[in-house]
Amino acid sequence: MSARPPVVAVLATLDTKGAEAAFVTGRLAAAGLETVLVDTGVFAPAAGPPADIAARDAADAPDAGADRGAAVAAMAEGAHAAVLALRAQGRLDGAVAVGGTGGTGGTSIAARALRALPLGVPKVVVSTAASGDTRPYVGESDLVLMPSVVDVAGLNSVSTRVLANACDAVAGMVRGAPVERPAAGATVAASMFGVTTPAVTRARELLEERGDEVLVFHMTGTGGRALEALADAGALDGVLDLTTTELADELVGGVMSAGPGRLAGGPRTPRVISLGALDMVNFGPRESVPEHFADRRLLVHNPSVTLMRTTPEECAELGSRLAARACARPGPTAVLLPLRGVSAVAVQDGPFHDPDADAALFDAVRTGLAGSGVRVEERDTDINDPAFAEAAVAVLAELHGEE
Repeated sequence: MSARPPVVAVLATLDTKGAEAAFVTGRLAAAGLETVLVDTGVFAPAAGPPADIAARDAADAPDAGADRGAAVAAMAEGAHAAVLALRAQGRLDGAVAVGGTGGTGGTSIAARALRALPLGVPKVVVSTAASGDTRPYVGESDLVLMPSVVDVAGLNSVSTRVLANACDAVAGMVRGAPVERPAAGATVAASMFGVTTPAVTRARELLEERGDEVLVFHMTGTGGRALEALADAGALDGVLDLTTTELADELVGGVMSAGPGRLAGGPRTPRVISLGALDMVNFGPRESVPEHFADRRLLVHNPSVTLMRTTPEECAELGSRLAARACARPGPTAVLLPLRGVSAVAVQDGPFHDPDADAALFDAVRTGLAGSGVRVEERDTDINDPAFAEAAVAVLAELHGEE
């Protein structure tokens, strides 16, 4: 018996996107794929192909006349449940959605549903939102947003070409040969920033030399959330969390906060934590820095990024927060303090060198962890000294032995 063809879920609001859904399912069928059409519309379907699944059946859907936001949220939950059920049944190898950003909320509904699929499952959304701020839709997933160019409002020479490309992309993805992962030891996540790159690079080299796989995340807010999502999912054997700069953005109001979930809780994955880049808050171009910070110490990192030095008062609070979150972790945890600088620009003669701020940071960590059982090690180096990376890797190996 021949293997079944790949199955692609097609998500569309059939109250407004029936023609587009028919085009997409037809294109995928012509490529030899099976489709499951999921109606994510709030209202009754208009003329178009019949749905295989109605998201409203899996959701506590309000009446059509109810609050639009509540209705869209209900459809998103219904679509989320439907997609996960298909995957659990072995009836979903990939997914494609067509959605606008107007009254039907098709993009937000589809994105909520498809983000739930595991990493690596092909997922594409054609949307008018793809050329704007995509963070609310993509989050920490590998969801692909494809710009629709024209509005998703009928079939024309532009929309059909874009929709065809989306279908062809998904067809190629689901038929692609599996990626064979090389034999590896532990899977370790590492947190990095430009000013802590030498530390993480050296640590990665050491871990890879012993056969471990290292996943490096850039701490831009999204990176921290992605790291924590993998940790929460139990996908990591260890975390080398040398760069915790996102806490500074969370506290002061920078643009790279990962939110309160950073370092918070999670499973018993061993984690080595340090204070990388807690000397800075991140903003965009120089002119984007809020006016009330005009008298602060600023460093234009590049035309798109401006750094602001954290004060002793902010550092004291950061140290307390980091210590509290480290204490709340259920797994083996250690905190390493680089006493000669927490970033490449905080070392002696660096533009962010500030012994008072560093002292406030270190003292708050020591106080917060006193008597907690969390291991604390102090190193008389800056964070980018190779000896610091070597110590961090050694401590992580020891924490694995404490599991």
